[in-house]
Amino acid sequence: MTEHTQPFTAEAPERKRERMARAALSRLMEPQDAAGLALVQAAGAIDGLRVATGEISGGPGLGQEMASLLVDNGLAATGAELAAALRRWAPRIKDLAPERDLATMHRLGGRMIIPDDPAWPAQMTDLGLHEPLCLWWRGHELEFPPARRVVALVGSRDSTSYGASVTGDFAYGLGQRGYTVVSGGAYGVDAHAHRGALAGATIDMPTIAVMAGGVDRYYPSGNEDLLRAVANQGAVIAEVPPGSAPTRYRFLQRNRIIAALAAVTVVVEARWRSGALNTAHHAESIGRTVAAVPGSIHSANSAGCHRLLRDGAAVCVTDVGEIAELAGSSGEGLAADKETEASDHDGLTLEDLILLDALPVRSTSSVEKLAVVAGLSPESVRAGLGRLGLLGLAVSVSGGWKRSKTGN
Repeated sequence: MTEHTQPFTAEAPERKRERMARAALSRLMEPQDAAGLALVQAAGAIDGLRVATGEISGGPGLGQEMASLLVDNGLAATGAELAAALRRWAPRIKDLAPERDLATMHRLGGRMIIPDDPAWPAQMTDLGLHEPLCLWWRGHELEFPPARRVVALVGSRDSTSYGASVTGDFAYGLGQRGYTVVSGGAYGVDAHAHRGALAGATIDMPTIAVMAGGVDRYYPSGNEDLLRAVANQGAVIAEVPPGSAPTRYRFLQRNRIIAALAAVTVVVEARWRSGALNTAHHAESIGRTVAAVPGSIHSANSAGCHRLLRDGAAVCVTDVGEIAELAGSSGEGLAADKETEASDHDGLTLEDLILLDALPVRSTSSVEKLAVVAGLSPESVRAGLGRLGLLGLAVSVSGGWKRSKTGN
């Protein structure tokens, strides 16, 4: 199977304009630029680009709407975000060339997908305002698997032999069970995760590498052969366009995509301040399950894992079966589960269902975090938690909230 090429020229004019606009915006704005994402949500991608490049004026109403969106998503806003953002974006306007970027992807056998495309991963919507504008993709002509069939394996770049062995075993075992393994393509745990998944692959999309830089260059160079294999058998993706450098900021921001793609994020090895803990935080913030592998108490490479376990932010896992249990079965009993869920959840409002879905299963979350994850106001969250509590679907523990056993 070869990499996919997308016939952009065959698209409807409005659809093509939307794609071009998002391609341009992804070069104009840094990943997770809150003001930029609020602008796109308020004005749409096409008009948002026109405002961002100074072609049209946004006006005070647009600035107020952006501020409201930011506040609704738990972010500070003063009403001056648009003016500040316009100054920030101005130096990049001259470099915008979406046609060139899309042509580069076509030449590489890749494509760029946007939220309305059939191939767009549905689980990205859980990021709310921070959903990527687009994804640049090198890989098969396949859709992303659902979150319950994806596991993220992350950890230290300077993994120990223990970390390498555990990661390889987990990734191989997950591949054998038909799961897709997602990681960041870096040295250490990431590389062992991709290799193990490729070796154990039993499906067409065994592994996905989420890059911090453009997918036109396989980075780091020492993993080029591995990342080529990932692209040939799975997918290599990024939210930044071709030619973008993998900066430290972009490494941190791409972690939210890794977390959103997977039902479970497993931290195999992590130092006290490891970037893998950032991925775990993103996963927890959108209601995903976080797991950690225990290591030697003498190993600095496991200090971060032990920190997650001590704080109750992660579930301890020691074998593939435990990870699969956290992610959910591949299909057995799903029909029965859906019937039970339907009966348990009869009578709930849409907001209640959204809030229930945002509640973590094992750790607890605050009202403020739940408001961000669910996209609801804190007042609506408090009222909804009261209703879910009365129904036995949510429980308060030490000031935080999680799903009750009957609500799982």
